[in-house]
Amino acid sequence: MIRAALAALACFVLLSGCADGLSAPDKDSPYAPGVDLKKDAVDGTVVGNRLLAAKQYELALDAYTRAAAQQGMTGEIYAGIGAANFGLGRLGQAEQQLRKAIEYEDAAPETWNNLGLVLMDTGRTPEAVEILRRAFALSNGESDEIRDNLRLALAMQGETVYDPELQEELDLVRSGGSVYRLKPQEP
Repeated sequence: MIRAALAALACFVLLSGCADGLSAPDKDSPYAPGVDLKKDAVDGTVVGNRLLAAKQYELALDAYTRAAAQQGMTGEIYAGIGAANFGLGRLGQAEQQLRKAIEYEDAAPETWNNLGLVLMDTGRTPEAVEILRRAFALSNGESDEIRDNLRLALAMQGETVYDPELQEELDLVRSGGSVYRLKPQEP
């Protein structure tokens, strides 16, 4: 009888350490803290946007995929997936996703800009110029990055011969949010 009572007491003591909220997390532990299931999860598009800003394109794709599973495919999710694929150099996939994103009425000028840059990168400069003109108009002429990209596209369209030196002097740089621009390489 005493043995059974001691066994029950020992079992209770062991299990009480496993109960939620009864034990404080060890701050010196090398392991990550547990998941708090009582709190709401952060929106996947917010996480994806933050990961894009940190240039973590694969993780951003995962975040946008989770967001799409919860919310369905929206223009913002298409734009985010397209920007992540663009950052990874997957131009064909980026173009498909960005074209789907601009089908939505509320497509951001940055989405149009990114599509224009994909088109420029794939050698379709005349179409890129038109897309960048639309992006510039949607931004009400307030985006310096889009204006610079449009100027560069217009200059490239004016070329009559292929100049490999000029082509190699351009770098694609991220200038905040999901906006990319072409910038001449520094010597």
